[in-house]
Amino acid sequence: MRKKITITNSQNLTIKQAHELFIRKCTVQNLSEKTLKVYNNHFGIFSLTVNVDDPINTITSATVDDFVLYLRSNNKCNEITINSYLRSIRAFLYYCMEENYIPSFKIKMIKAEKKIKETYSDAELERLLRKPDIKSCSFTTYKTWVFENYLLGTGNRLSTALNVKVKDIDFYNHTITLAKTKNRRQQIIPLSRSLAEILTAYLEIRGNEPDNYVFCNQYGEQGNARTYQDLVAKYNHQRGVVKKSIHLFRHTFAKQWILSGGDIFRLQKILGHSDLSVTKEYVQMFGADLQMDFERFNPLD
Repeated sequence: MRKKITITNSQNLTIKQAHELFIRKCTVQNLSEKTLKVYNNHFGIFSLTVNVDDPINTITSATVDDFVLYLRSNNKCNEITINSYLRSIRAFLYYCMEENYIPSFKIKMIKAEKKIKETYSDAELERLLRKPDIKSCSFTTYKTWVFENYLLGTGNRLSTALNVKVKDIDFYNHTITLAKTKNRRQQIIPLSRSLAEILTAYLEIRGNEPDNYVFCNQYGEQGNARTYQDLVAKYNHQRGVVKKSIHLFRHTFAKQWILSGGDIFRLQKILGHSDLSVTKEYVQMFGADLQMDFERFNPLD
């Protein structure tokens, strides 16, 4: 049973009580369990820099600055990690401002150096996407090969891919309905003919009941994220590819899309970015790759 929070005067509200109300509000707004867990974990670190039994109105911009300095010096966090913590605490404090628990002030992310994102090279993809001998390989190996083809062919996140069911794939209209995404908005994305052929053959072996999850565990149920991370790591290692990140397939999809002349607006829709600025980062993250055929397309040359 959820703990009941009784507050008679917002002036008496403690930092801890305010955060409990914040989490309650997030629960009412149907934020995911994963998001709530992150908010609670990050608040736990934040509570090391404040007394959570102090009144909420004692928090100021200086409190946030102290938190950043703590993360940098005590936890040795880099800029990206610090900004991750800041987003959680900012969400909490902006809620407090909206409720008039504390005066309003701006909370800005710190400047972080954006590194060029890694992708799979053409040579690595050639090794990974070479079809295994179905007659001699295990179903797990075949399934992992199909999974990597799916990731490269859709740009899906891991969690999104594992939530796809057979009924979500429309082979007639060549679309895939993504029922569960990071931002909780259903999407319909194109299904390429090459991926359709791979999935058709795979589902004949896996089973094509409408409510079956496409990527399953050994019992035919929905696949586990950690298990598939391990499967990809093992599969890649066996093919001489050191890189093992599932998310690199998403980066690679975006890079190949851009280098092939795809427009950024459709890329935004396919990747499911709610903000175009996030997609624009993909245009800037490939470094030397964007210089390929530069003279051929450059107006001056």
